[in-house]
Amino acid sequence: MKLIMAIVSNDDASSVTTALNAERYQVTRLATTGGFLQAGNTTLIIGTEDEKVDHAIEIIGQESSRRTEVVPSTISYDMGRFDSFPIEVTVGGATIFVLNVEQFIKK
Repeated sequence: MKLIMAIVSNDDASSVTTALNAERYQVTRLATTGGFLQAGNTTLIIGTEDEKVDHAIEIIGQESSRRTEVVPSTISYDMGRFDSFPIEVTVGGATIFVLNVEQFIKK
């Protein structure tokens, strides 16, 4: 048995969850916050049999699109002066961890 932890954008979380549920994967959703942009993410926790892991990863990849967004950036000059300018960053996609499960209990 494996535990899949997939971190996806909030924008993609509903479509990923719906697609996984349609294939009979049970998914737990957790609200999380990402590092670089401090943007909202969703962490999905999925327990599944070893032979179903690749299919779950494929579904997550299909539903988690990468896209470019323009975000404000601030640069500091001497004597406390700041300037703000937009930069393009790539967001979306998924970060996926697959862990071995030693024991699974559902009561």
